[in-house]
Amino acid sequence: MSERPVRIVLAEDSLLIREGLTGLLTRLGHEVVAAVENVEGLVSAVAAHRPDLVVTDVRMPPGFSDEGLRAAVSLRRDHPELAVLVLSQYVATAYTVELFGNGGTSTAGLGYLLKDRIGEVGEFGDAIGRVAGGGMVIDPEVVRQMMSDRRKQESLGALTAREREVLGLMARGSTNSMVSRQLHISEAGVAKHVGNIFHKLGLSSDDGHRRVLAVLTYLRDA
Repeated sequence: MSERPVRIVLAEDSLLIREGLTGLLTRLGHEVVAAVENVEGLVSAVAAHRPDLVVTDVRMPPGFSDEGLRAAVSLRRDHPELAVLVLSQYVATAYTVELFGNGGTSTAGLGYLLKDRIGEVGEFGDAIGRVAGGGMVIDPEVVRQMMSDRRKQESLGALTAREREVLGLMARGSTNSMVSRQLHISEAGVAKHVGNIFHKLGLSSDDGHRRVLAVLTYLRDA
């Protein structure tokens, strides 16, 4: 948990779930500055309240497909300082990859949980605190499905200690130049390590989001 109450904008189209989450977040010691039912309300509330964290459902009006997730991608692009926790009953692969693929441009926390996790109050509260504090939380089932979709089930065992260190920094949102500074090695050296990581994890150049998939592998097996 974070040391101070987290200021949260909540986006959920179901009134029952919205009120339940508002009550739960309040009991966990946080402040829900706005609770909205659609993407338009979400965008307006973020602009008006400048929250620490957005908690949003994936399926939102009017189409009830992936409006909330697309809004999260847009908000992360427009507000790099904004932490985002996505809640869903299912895994929306395409925009999830895009959401986490933009992580290198932001130091704010990011998470994706299936709604079943909300019932585990302690686990949910921990996720809120970690994401609000700048961490990354991904539901194990989300990782499993995304990796299964691409048949990338390789373990991290083939990586050297240095390659695992590089991948760990990538998982925290570090770009190659940031990794270079943190590990005191050249950017060319980092690029070589990254290339070796992709090769050992079986991620070919045909995988347009190799960096994200490598990070997801790390988060699954770490």
